[in-house]
Amino acid sequence: MSEKVVLGVGSRVSHPAFGKGVIIRLHKVAYDVSFLTYGIKQVGKDYEGWEIIEAIPASEGLTFNDVEKSLIKVLRSFSDVSEVIELGDRWEGGTLILRPSDDNLKEKEIPIETFFHKIVMVRDRLRVMEQRINASKNLSDEEKINLQQYVTRIYGSLTTFNVLFKYKEDHFIGEKSK
Repeated sequence: MSEKVVLGVGSRVSHPAFGKGVIIRLHKVAYDVSFLTYGIKQVGKDYEGWEIIEAIPASEGLTFNDVEKSLIKVLRSFSDVSEVIELGDRWEGGTLILRPSDDNLKEKEIPIETFFHKIVMVRDRLRVMEQRINASKNLSDEEKINLQQYVTRIYGSLTTFNVLFKYKEDHFIGEKSK
């Protein structure tokens, strides 16, 4: 007889009725699970009908910050929710000007915030696509690796726009030099 696994806060699960979620609180005989679509539901610790996506060992003394980080990780992994990314201070209120070489054509002005928002949305959609590639059951491991290489090259092409980001951790990262 196998030993019953007790999941900890931050464990990710997929429930047949409620979909994907994360354990946010432990009780003596149940878990509080935050499901993306159905909100917080209580599920008995002896329930075996779900798939455990990522098991985090149960431990004492988790902080609210630990739970919050776990929930943010889940939301990034399973949804199209985008995080707030800050534009570098020097660009706030600025304008991007596209000036054609032909003087007979009109130039185009775009608020930098609008352009920046579009760049961030491209990044967010790339991340979602990357997650879906990795989670796909219809692709072989070789196909996943090949698609990941394309995604990495796309990130590399977008590193030009890193100058717009306020914080280095928000930058695009392509292939690392060997």
